[in-house]
Amino acid sequence: MLPPATPVTETLCDTTITDPYRALEKLSDPDVDRWMRSEAARAREVLDGLPRREELLTKMREFDSRRKEQVYNLVISESNRYFYLKRQPGEEVGQLFWRDGFEGAETLLFDPREYAKESGADYVVSRVSPAHDGSKAAVAISADGSENSVLLVLDVETGKAFPEKIDRCRFASPSWLADNETFLYNRMRQGNLLDPKVQMDSRVLLHRVGTEPSEDRLVFSRSTHPDLQIRPEDIPGIAYDKDSGYLFGFVRNVDRRLQVYYAPAAELDNERISWTPLLEPEDNVHDFAVTNSELYLYTPEGAPNFRILQTSLFEPDLDHAVTVVDEDPDAVLTGFGVTSEGMYYTRSRNGVAAELYHAQLDGSDAKRLELPFPAGMIRLQDRGFRHPELWAVIGGWANDYRRYRYDAEKGEFVLETLSSPADYPEYENLVIRELMVRSHDGTKVPLSLIYREGLERDGRNPLLFYGYGAYGRSMSPFFNPSMLLWTHYGGILAVAHVRGGGELGDQWHLDGMKTTKENTWKDLISLAEWVTKKGYSSPEHIAATSASAGGILIGRAMTERPDLFAAMITQVGAMNPLRGEETPNGPVNVPEFGTVKDSLECRALIDMDPYLNLRKGVPYPATLVTAGINDPRVIAWQPAKFAARLQASTSSENPVLFQVDYQAGHGIGNTRTRQFESLADLLTFALWQTR
Repeated sequence: MLPPATPVTETLCDTTITDPYRALEKLSDPDVDRWMRSEAARAREVLDGLPRREELLTKMREFDSRRKEQVYNLVISESNRYFYLKRQPGEEVGQLFWRDGFEGAETLLFDPREYAKESGADYVVSRVSPAHDGSKAAVAISADGSENSVLLVLDVETGKAFPEKIDRCRFASPSWLADNETFLYNRMRQGNLLDPKVQMDSRVLLHRVGTEPSEDRLVFSRSTHPDLQIRPEDIPGIAYDKDSGYLFGFVRNVDRRLQVYYAPAAELDNERISWTPLLEPEDNVHDFAVTNSELYLYTPEGAPNFRILQTSLFEPDLDHAVTVVDEDPDAVLTGFGVTSEGMYYTRSRNGVAAELYHAQLDGSDAKRLELPFPAGMIRLQDRGFRHPELWAVIGGWANDYRRYRYDAEKGEFVLETLSSPADYPEYENLVIRELMVRSHDGTKVPLSLIYREGLERDGRNPLLFYGYGAYGRSMSPFFNPSMLLWTHYGGILAVAHVRGGGELGDQWHLDGMKTTKENTWKDLISLAEWVTKKGYSSPEHIAATSASAGGILIGRAMTERPDLFAAMITQVGAMNPLRGEETPNGPVNVPEFGTVKDSLECRALIDMDPYLNLRKGVPYPATLVTAGINDPRVIAWQPAKFAARLQASTSSENPVLFQVDYQAGHGIGNTRTRQFESLADLLTFALWQTR
């Protein structure tokens, strides 16, 4: 069955563009729906019949059964009450539990499987926000990967829900006020989630527990504060800080540079909050923390590897802020936390070797802490500057995640992992090589190679590249026993730390976005050439995969150098970024990718667009393209258009499969079975084409 094709020709930034499959953008069209369902059925038939798929799924389930219980998404209230999701072997989604402190008795608070059971939808808990005293919790749930969250309020002691159900809360991160009875949250406008305008002009409202959402008071939006020049696509939010007594108003998009205003909490009693500017994007601050009087700023301004500044919260003066943690030219400052015992911060070398430091709040007496084991990544958690606790979640490519509390008085780490331990002897003899490889312009790019001991460099090893390269997000070492099955079958897992990420600091991000985006896929091409030259693999044995914004990485690497790869897998990928601004989630992403309204950025969008760079008669590699019909981040027609044009363009006999999941979105909130099946599809397709 052929896809609907109604070519559209237009001129953008002095460039004539022909879009042969513009008709696929109308997902409600019956012909479009029929074609997509036909493609999904064909892809499902092929994938289900691939060798090793059932074997892989069986192994993933067996891995899952080794852990008695898996705990994740832990949130700790000021009162030291723990809230977390827990999933046991065989269960599809996590249930919400609570306990008082690490050693408290566990109590089930909410089971998403029982919510709207008759609907047949798969609900997951997507966010938990406890009140300061832990007496109540605002719980966001969403169905089938849509991220269209419904906010429930639960009484923690009784487990009963208050009567209100607040819908359209995709961006809600409820912030409770001091009374533990009211909270602030963001709510989207009414409309279809696939409507290009549905994310525009979201608003912050004040809700009192037990009242009707229709009675909630609007406190922060483009309409309440026109003087702040909030754009329709910007996402406003308010966070209340109990210790300082201030409200912090955020105006967010994907730009990492913060735009923040603040005001005393008493301003909520007024008809309109009078905000004072705190941070503007030009200040180049990416994160901050406060005490009752001081403001700590995490910034790459004048320090591409980041530093931490200190100034007064009441009279902030960024021009004369004091540096309390200086930049390290050889390591990126990746995060920090403030406790009653001082400041803790992390550094990362080449994005793969993490270190933890402790210092006084003025930066003095800084010392590197000896970790329980060498860490590839460290994630910090604390309860604020009035409390001593600091927790560090530590992990690596071959080391399972463990959570430790640091006892500053004794200078030791105390294991406080909530998940049950599990052993994976399959990975005891893994070789991990951290390399620096020259790219097309001479820049050295980090490359992580993971494989079984004894592997021969004969050019015949299946090699799977995994990368991303966007938003300044680093591909930090992670432990995923199911993903590591690639090495179990004799393959090499190659993590490409390409530009656009944050592995080598803020400049690494800036060198792979908008008009410099070509570095992202050219880095991958250079890495593929290097592993071939060094005998790790060869083009007929190399596959590459990524998801979401990483679709640009995969799509453009294959359109520029189809001869370098045997297989490419794009998962819910942004495959037609030139048309991104016509999608619900597109305008908010302009700071990362650019806009058609700027001639230079428009040309860069054309250059980075995988769909537009496909050419007729080129022998493209085997390709698996996936989409989620409920995806609010990358609308399903982007991968659909790419798959359709690739099928019509390629001159090779290599398969081009388009797999659409009609009960999923962007992969966030997928059930256990969908997670396993999606990964099994990826691995078996890649093995099929590279062995």
